[in-house]
Amino acid sequence: MAAWTANDIPDQSNRTVVVTGANSGLGAETARALARAGAQVVLACRDVAKGEEVAAHIGPNAQVRKVDLADLSSVRAFAADLAATHPTIDVLVNNAGVMAVPQRRTADGFEMQIGTNHLGHFALTMLLLGRITDRVVTVSSTMHRIGKIDLDDLNWERRRYERWPAYGQSKLANLLFAYELQRRLTAHGSPVKSFAVHPGYSSTNLQYRSESRYGKLVEWVTPVIGQSAAMGALPSLYAATAVDAEPGGFYGPGGLFEMRGHPGKVQSNARSHDQGVAASLWSLSEQLCDVRSPLTST
Repeated sequence: MAAWTANDIPDQSNRTVVVTGANSGLGAETARALARAGAQVVLACRDVAKGEEVAAHIGPNAQVRKVDLADLSSVRAFAADLAATHPTIDVLVNNAGVMAVPQRRTADGFEMQIGTNHLGHFALTMLLLGRITDRVVTVSSTMHRIGKIDLDDLNWERRRYERWPAYGQSKLANLLFAYELQRRLTAHGSPVKSFAVHPGYSSTNLQYRSESRYGKLVEWVTPVIGQSAAMGALPSLYAATAVDAEPGGFYGPGGLFEMRGHPGKVQSNARSHDQGVAASLWSLSEQLCDVRSPLTST
């Protein structure tokens, strides 16, 4: 693949894109680039005030709606509110996330990282899926490689909590979900496509807000080895818009160790391709979120 940039985004006029976590970092850069290409962008943010600041710089192509992915009642309210104004959505970008936070629970009692990064986005995607016309893009991480899905203790109720393995589990869940979503879309004859992406090592608020013991080290190292948020957003933008993006593909930076560079197709580990675990995680996610997927066989 040539050095694909935001200048290569096809015309997005008359298209609507929802980007979660668009009040800063990768999400804000994704929203800006899509709006410049003509899309109407819905900034789905927990922090509405910060979202409004981003939207003000974008201009009339941006609007802000509140959603807290750590609260399923908020996810449901967002989906219902959006249905009233946007009967169709072309692209959903599942971008928002938390990283390596201390042990805490979502409003529904889920471990915060699996609850926000995976379950919140799973519920949102299922609630919107009947109105999505083109693509779902789910942001994972190279840290999926340290993750392991524990279907018997997804929410770290019996295991000793470890923030980085918990983060890895949530990012592995993102990949399992994205791949399983594509398999089910294909089986149902749907034209909608699912993609997974990762941003490499990007300089965003996520690094500075991890609350881990390595926080200060991350603050020092990130500006040196990390690429800009604008570069980190390119895999999401490619998956959301490129006509040659392959359904079910995983895209990330093409440079050394996938830490930086222009987007290209990348590989994920064997655990992310375990179709048995993916199907079980899908069923468990439906149960925990109390949502019924239109792609689940009766």
